[in-house]
Amino acid sequence: MIHLKPANFTIMAKKTTEKAASQLISRPPVVVIMGHIDHGKSTLLDYIRKTNVVGGEAGGITQHLGAYEVPHNKGSITFLDTPGHEAFCSIRERGARVADIAILVVSAEDGVKPQTLEALKCILAEKIPYIVAINKIDKPGANIEITKAGLAENEVYVEGFGGDIPVVPISALKGTGIPELLDMVMLVSDLQDMKADRNIHAEGAIIESYRDNKKGISATLLIKNGTLKSGMYVVAEDAVSPVRILEDYQGKALKEASFSSPVKVIGFSKIPTVGSLFTTCANKREAEELAQAYRMKAGSSKNLPTRENPNDTTVMIPIIIKADVIGSLEGIKHELSKIKNDKVKLKIVSESIGDINENDIKSTQGDPSIIIVAFNSKPDAKTATLIERSAVQVKSFDIIYNLIEFLKQTVLSKVPKEYIDQASGTAKIMAIFSKNKDKQILGGKVQEGSLSVGSEVKILRRDAEIGRGKIKELQKQKVKTDEVAEGFEFGCMIESKTEIAQGDKIQGFVTVEKI
Repeated sequence: MIHLKPANFTIMAKKTTEKAASQLISRPPVVVIMGHIDHGKSTLLDYIRKTNVVGGEAGGITQHLGAYEVPHNKGSITFLDTPGHEAFCSIRERGARVADIAILVVSAEDGVKPQTLEALKCILAEKIPYIVAINKIDKPGANIEITKAGLAENEVYVEGFGGDIPVVPISALKGTGIPELLDMVMLVSDLQDMKADRNIHAEGAIIESYRDNKKGISATLLIKNGTLKSGMYVVAEDAVSPVRILEDYQGKALKEASFSSPVKVIGFSKIPTVGSLFTTCANKREAEELAQAYRMKAGSSKNLPTRENPNDTTVMIPIIIKADVIGSLEGIKHELSKIKNDKVKLKIVSESIGDINENDIKSTQGDPSIIIVAFNSKPDAKTATLIERSAVQVKSFDIIYNLIEFLKQTVLSKVPKEYIDQASGTAKIMAIFSKNKDKQILGGKVQEGSLSVGSEVKILRRDAEIGRGKIKELQKQKVKTDEVAEGFEFGCMIESKTEIAQGDKIQGFVTVEKI
């Protein structure tokens, strides 16, 4: 038995239910592929698409949300490829939110891992049906039954192992089981009976947004209903774009696109919020009215800015974050939130997507403490020259956990050193011989440790510190010495502004860095 969910995609405008049933037709499923890092999600999609995306991924991991259409039998399937790295949890949540079906990829070698469970949590939160694909069955260490048992321990009961969740053993590398997996996807899709209407204006979600240096602000849209045509206007919150440049997932120009298709629209007035819903209008006036209505509503709910505490002694490290796409920016900020230190904090001065530009450098105002942290974002030739001539720190990365590790180490390097006084010896003062300004001649006996010439001392009265001084001279048996050990009596000259009395104690100490 396969658990189904009702359509859970909330549309901003026009409701399909208002249309006659005769206008509704079956639509292709949107399938999100999820799982732990390096369990073979992208390799699976590579085999399905007969491509090699993995070979081009920095560090061999997916760091963006990919959307692809794949022909199957007489129809098609739209796949969403999500990153497995823990940093990109928001991308996985977004993928599950817009999908109809999920494929949970679990390695037959490694079994259930932390991001397996995190992906499962996203799937269950959205109440979408899912299929378990046990991958890497071709590996020597693969054990399908142990993997199923591990799933059961986490309340994932697959078919044949105490439950009814569909499971398909596969090798994404060799293609074993892939036809059966696709057939299962279509079976689940048929049972959901997904319908849509081609005759209404397109509706859906923004799944990624970025700045194209040549063409302008762009976004990847996933159409969930209706048809998007050239000449329409797309509205996502208060971001508006005319549909002049419309491309499919391969970058091919389109005149129109319909439901379940991922498409690229270029020319937004501002960067649209990733995960926001979009609708379409026939003309610019309608689009601007929708955008203005959103701005008015959002403006009334803004919180007042918070002021920094002037008494806060926390060391702040100012950073500027540059990233290639909004999804990357989300991942970075998610990881930054986990870098916690009571003494040092990272302060985001600004954040934006696109290449490092002159304005980014100028915004530092020559402050060498500001670090520009770039992810898949590079300066152009002019900006690179400006960087070389300035004191601005620019650190570029193409793997997110390398970026985060750099910031962790930067925070640790700025933690103020703490010092403690380490006792070297304690003596009781038995006699006061003379006092001349700050110099006092005393006699005593070492009770613990030793006292040395030049040592700093604490002056203790009833075990409470009343002042400090320094041993200028030491005598043992009326002979000058550099050190007096435990159990021996001594005479000494101490330099201190605090008057020492008989019965007081002096404690020699050294200041050392606290470990």
